[in-house]
Amino acid sequence: MAVDADAQGQPLRRASRHYLDFEKPLAELEGQIEELRHKSGSGDVSIADEVAKLQGRLDRQLRQVYAKLGAWQKVQVARHPERPHSAQYVAGLIEEFTPLAGDRGFAEDPAILAGIGRFRGRSVMVIGHEKGASTEERVRHNFGMARPEGYRKARRLMLLADHFRLPIVTLVDTPGAYPGVDAEARGQAEAIARSIEACLEVRVPLVSVVIGEGGSGGAIALAVGDRVLMLEHAVYSVISPEGCASILWRSADQAKEAAEALRLTAQDLLRLGVIDEIVREPLGGAHRDAPAMVEAVGDALDKALRELASAEGGKLRTRRRERFLAMGRKGIG
Repeated sequence: MAVDADAQGQPLRRASRHYLDFEKPLAELEGQIEELRHKSGSGDVSIADEVAKLQGRLDRQLRQVYAKLGAWQKVQVARHPERPHSAQYVAGLIEEFTPLAGDRGFAEDPAILAGIGRFRGRSVMVIGHEKGASTEERVRHNFGMARPEGYRKARRLMLLADHFRLPIVTLVDTPGAYPGVDAEARGQAEAIARSIEACLEVRVPLVSVVIGEGGSGGAIALAVGDRVLMLEHAVYSVISPEGCASILWRSADQAKEAAEALRLTAQDLLRLGVIDEIVREPLGGAHRDAPAMVEAVGDALDKALRELASAEGGKLRTRRRERFLAMGRKGIG
């Protein structure tokens, strides 16, 4: 998302095209800034000053609103349609990216974006859920909900990366694995289990980043890493709030209460030891400044990969297994 500047060269945050319920008070203010921005090119100092004042008010309101987001509000931010998806991170961070497709058994699954490329001088394998940006893309990518062939592709490429000693980067952003009858008929649970098994088997560094939604087994199939990073307003849980509410209260209307009970925020999960690090988002969320978000994720990935680069493969694998087995033994509740 491009960042414009006013007549005095000060950066201007672009207004969101989609406002969440709790962001509605910001809409009018951003609209005024957007309108004045088009007039500021004339060099009118009074207009530029007014824009600067409004921008200051907007920043203060954004800080106030985003400093006290509840779990359900973070779910909404994590699902924001303008939030950068895996394709944007790949485009911004991976040079010479070569897509790799197919599970060599049934079909290609567009819900899983994967390939080899170069990240800041090192060759890596990148595997991520892709939701798509436009309506057409979302339908083609099945809203990031992978079928068994998607997870089998992920497993195939993890093992390929292991064979060629390539670090693995996974980008997690899915409501969950596709729950359709066709997916179940082709062994959805087994495919997810095999993908998790591959995460635990490889002897190369594996760094996972939850960039949006981390939903259920569909997320953990790519998230069993040596380092698990999570964006500030991302969510990660065993079930969606709506699904949890439907089971516990027989009504999806209780999704807000379910979100609070699930402890699905990055802050909760860091405290519980499920993730290793929170990556700060730009003021107002990743959707307000995608380039800055991509750069921040790149810096966090670079740091994690550097820390893991000198580790011996067998030790990496053992530590990774012990880490996730320990969560099961001691519990995280």
